[in-house]
Amino acid sequence: MFGTSPRVNQLEAHKKLLIAESELNRAQLIQDVTALRQDVSALTRRAKSMASIAAAVAALVTGVLAVRRRKPAAVTSPKPSWLQGALKGASLVSNLWHSFRSNGHEQKESQRKSS
Repeated sequence: MFGTSPRVNQLEAHKKLLIAESELNRAQLIQDVTALRQDVSALTRRAKSMASIAAAVAALVTGVLAVRRRKPAAVTSPKPSWLQGALKGASLVSNLWHSFRSNGHEQKESQRKSS
């Protein structure tokens, strides 16, 4: 009289199937997040190397312009060119980037050593 009906068995099987599918989706999500983290890390490394290359180029161009300049900018023209302003800005950003970056690495190293 109180035996299991075929309808209950179907529902139980469907429930188990949904749970298994959920576990597969969870495992796939974990793999996707891991791959995404690795890609972001690689992109960050590339961006840092590009920033250091850009800083070196900006310093080189600034040095070349300084050597090629015959007269001070104030005597030659009252308004500096946009290129000179851009190079000065790039040089400033480069110096700030390197100082903040080195400070961040020093703090991380001290935290790792104290842990």
